Amino acid sequence: MTDTQIFSHIASTLSLSPKQVQTVAGLIDEGATIPFLARYRLEATGGLDEEQLRSVRDMIEFHRTLEDRKKTILKAIKEQDKLTAELEEKITACRDLKTLEDLYLPYKRKKKTRGDMAKEKGLEPLAKLIWDQEIEKGEPLDYAKEYISEEHGLPDAETALKTSLDIVAEWINESVEVRDKLRTIMRKQGVIKSEKNPVIKDRTNFEDYYEYSSRVVHLKPHQVLALNRGERENVLFVNLELDTERTLESLDNVVLSNDRSIFTPYMQDAVEDAFKRLLVPSLERELRNELTEIADEHAIQTFATNLKNLLLQPPLKDQVVMGVDPAYRTGCKVAVIDDIGTYQEGTTIYPTPPQKKIAESAEVVNKLIDKYKVTLIAIGNGTGSRETEQFIADVIQARKEKNKDEVLNYLIISEAGASVYSASAVAREEFPDLDAAQRGNISIARRAQDPLAELVKIDPKSIGVGLYQHDINQTQLAKKLDDVVESCVNEVGVNLNTASASLLTHISGLSRKVAKNIVDQREKKGRFKSREEIKEIAGVGDFRFQQAAGFMRIPDGDHPLDNTAIHPESYEATEKLCNLFGIDIEKLSDQQKKIESTFSGINMSEIAAKIGVGVPTLELIIENLQKPGRDPRESMPKPILRQDVVKMEDLSTGMKLEGTVRNVVDFGAFVDIGVKQDGLLHISQMRKGRERVSDPHEVVAVGDIINVEITNIDLERGRIGLSLV
Repeated sequence: MTDTQIFSHIASTLSLSPKQVQTVAGLIDEGATIPFLARYRLEATGGLDEEQLRSVRDMIEFHRTLEDRKKTILKAIKEQDKLTAELEEKITACRDLKTLEDLYLPYKRKKKTRGDMAKEKGLEPLAKLIWDQEIEKGEPLDYAKEYISEEHGLPDAETALKTSLDIVAEWINESVEVRDKLRTIMRKQGVIKSEKNPVIKDRTNFEDYYEYSSRVVHLKPHQVLALNRGERENVLFVNLELDTERTLESLDNVVLSNDRSIFTPYMQDAVEDAFKRLLVPSLERELRNELTEIADEHAIQTFATNLKNLLLQPPLKDQVVMGVDPAYRTGCKVAVIDDIGTYQEGTTIYPTPPQKKIAESAEVVNKLIDKYKVTLIAIGNGTGSRETEQFIADVIQARKEKNKDEVLNYLIISEAGASVYSASAVAREEFPDLDAAQRGNISIARRAQDPLAELVKIDPKSIGVGLYQHDINQTQLAKKLDDVVESCVNEVGVNLNTASASLLTHISGLSRKVAKNIVDQREKKGRFKSREEIKEIAGVGDFRFQQAAGFMRIPDGDHPLDNTAIHPESYEATEKLCNLFGIDIEKLSDQQKKIESTFSGINMSEIAAKIGVGVPTLELIIENLQKPGRDPRESMPKPILRQDVVKMEDLSTGMKLEGTVRNVVDFGAFVDIGVKQDGLLHISQMRKGRERVSDPHEVVAVGDIINVEITNIDLERGRIGLSLV
């Protein structure tokens, strides 16, 4: 397929126009990023959003890879002098990898097989007679007599005939029609069964699969991943079962073309041999891989959805935060950061067992709260979290008795990935004089202030909002999560004068090196006053500037539009628009009512033509004039702040509580209700009216604040069941 044919096929698949696909391909090939195209090239792409653009990008990559594979295969077959016009046409027209590899299978170089050895004995002509099924009279053994050879280990006609069937079995195995038929049977009628490895005596997490059976068509992605892990850890034996007799009849219908052929019984033997020895091992492995790919894709999408919702959690602005990283023997690390995240002071306290120095620890914490005017305490949810939470709640309550007007709350922060960050080169560069534990604690505190800015420093796989994330395809997972991080960072934008190099790296068009150059420049010359100053930085040419500029913000800069998502290439059009309607561009925040009333009900097409832009660009300009410097995360629900602690023993069935969704998986959601153990809101407890919910993401998302009712409590196993109120 040529690029033009690829674009046409993609357009048809995604219900787009070939011109849209061609335009997107051209822009991506030139180096344009998805966030840039989605926000600033809507006229060119026909209004495609990020999801559509990424689908186009991925399909282009797939088809180009497929075309490269076709070229490799055609060349390999041609070198064997076996490429016919018919085969070339089939390969050229192929649009999926499985069929392509099936077509290549007979020509693929492989280890010597039983069929190869039969051919070396000169039995291919006899195999061809059997395969063609044209002879209807005579005795099969009579046709095999001429192949008797002591030299080749063929002492009689029966041996020659049976040995020739090894060749026939391989031809059956290499038949595209046979393989497709068996694939269909496996998918529709196959049953996946698992049983416990008898040598396993201890309890495991796979007890639900010790005697498990499910039709392939009914397997859920999380079940596939669980079976895979159980098999990999040697806890489970997993296999595919088929109705052999029925399946062989179906394959006979594909292979047997002449019932009157004297070789029909031998063909049936060859079908059975091919089925058991060649087809089932190969296609069962292929089916398991296919199920894993589907499960991976689903798990990756679930992870991506959760990660996006987590990264877009609203920042808690203007808070002076004390981070507390709980522990037992080594003590709790404490770090204070100011309202813009700058580290102030840190120490270690010992309020938890075995030391339990509660009075001394309270004195240290109180001094730090008073010294830095702390307004929020962020507690990591790791080992010792429960005792630490109780200690902090007691400190807050004691202070409240002396000063009722003091604003001081705490919240529990997921510390997933904090240890990964603390040992990273980024953390060492940020805090070279601090030990790893204190760096991780600062990360916990900063997550409360601005989750996005802090979490981008951590490998997304370590953030803890997925399912089986270490079992799934790591390359695909990394690519998807990079897309999510890129999308979130660019959707929010970054403050050019406070953003870390880690955050800037994810901005459209910027590399790691350029991001570091920006931070270095800021440290040497002071704050940036204009987006234009970015052009002076090494590595930032016109193209990079074009890709990045719209996603950078400069509050209180020289140009008021530098604090909006309006791109510098649209400044002239924006000034024309403002002049047209008498809006003072220097005082946008003081004219919000006027701006809102001015632009309601205007003829967008007419105004767009007057100022020389397309309607999508005009809409973007107006949106940002109405809300200059807007952070899209502000509309999200704020985290629940607490002053007192709830113990698991305090809970009872029927109790209604407010909670924060921490993770969403196939079977439900885990909800933080203020005790150490998150409760499980099972999918069956998410009913919308009388309707059953098929996907938990339809009802809840990571970060949502929801009302739940406790349905059951298992203190021994530390489990809490919830239902949605």
